[in-house]
Amino acid sequence: MSAVTIHTRKFKVNRLLARRQMMVDVVHPGIGCPSKEKIAATLSTLYHKDAKNVICYGFRTQFGGGKTTGFALIYDSVEDAKKFEPKHRLLKKGLIEAKKTKEEGRRAKKTKKTKEVVRSERASESNLYTMFTDVCFLSQVV
Repeated sequence: MSAVTIHTRKFKVNRLLARRQMMVDVVHPGIGCPSKEKIAATLSTLYHKDAKNVICYGFRTQFGGGKTTGFALIYDSVEDAKKFEPKHRLLKKGLIEAKKTKEEGRRAKKTKKTKEVVRSERASESNLYTMFTDVCFLSQVV
């Protein structure tokens, strides 16, 4: 089993966006590519930052396998990442929570209405049953 090696190239310090950005080459002969979390953890130890500040994306494996290339951003702080990074990447990384959409709210109302209708139907059925049993009981008595 071969070891996985990670190389960085095109390293650039971007002070305006408070980050370091680089291309990442992952060499993994004979095995699958490691997860983005493992790559982020390795880069965080290399550059002495927290793993939450490292965002990896855009990884593509070369034909035949063995080498994968992607992009990594290392922010100075989590606040900077939240300020500059697109929302979908922050969601994927787990730095922000997903908002409840209007559609989910509508669906919840719809299911709530159907549950209320079912409950009311059951209640009316039970009322009819009690009325029917009362009528039967009265007819037997008379």
